[in-house]
Amino acid sequence: MSDTMILETPRLVLTMWGKSDAELIRQLHSTIDTTRYLSGAAPWTQEKAEERLKSWFDEQARDGVTKYKMLKRDDGRFIGRAGFSRFHDEDGRGEFELGYSIRKDAWGNGYATEIAGALAQWFFARGVGRRFIAFTHPENAASQRVLRKIGMKDHPSMTIDGITCPTFSMSR
Repeated sequence: MSDTMILETPRLVLTMWGKSDAELIRQLHSTIDTTRYLSGAAPWTQEKAEERLKSWFDEQARDGVTKYKMLKRDDGRFIGRAGFSRFHDEDGRGEFELGYSIRKDAWGNGYATEIAGALAQWFFARGVGRRFIAFTHPENAASQRVLRKIGMKDHPSMTIDGITCPTFSMSR
């Protein structure tokens, strides 16, 4: 399953995870800088990384999409994860949610905008759904700029883990 190419951009490639990639995920989320805007706001343990990896395999099998491994196209270096997951609100409604996380040493290079924009096009071209959402921590202004830059529209805020999060949507 590893090295199955999902999407390619001028500088990035998304592939399906390999079964032994939990350590890459743990490294990605190993600092407070890379987790402060995520649920839990704490560095991930190896156990949490393994749990998330398993959930991404399960999502791919169930929904046909998940959060994928993001590599630099030129040298194959791991720089993060990006893709879609089903987000279930308090009413149990499931919507596809765009998400991405990038290694701190790769921040500031436009990778988030590049992959988010490509994923939006990919989502509709594949007919995954008619709409998707994305939400950010209220202090994550950089991600809010990325989502607006790719054409997402403001959507009523969602409360996640007790935090009112700016929310965005994009329709076909």
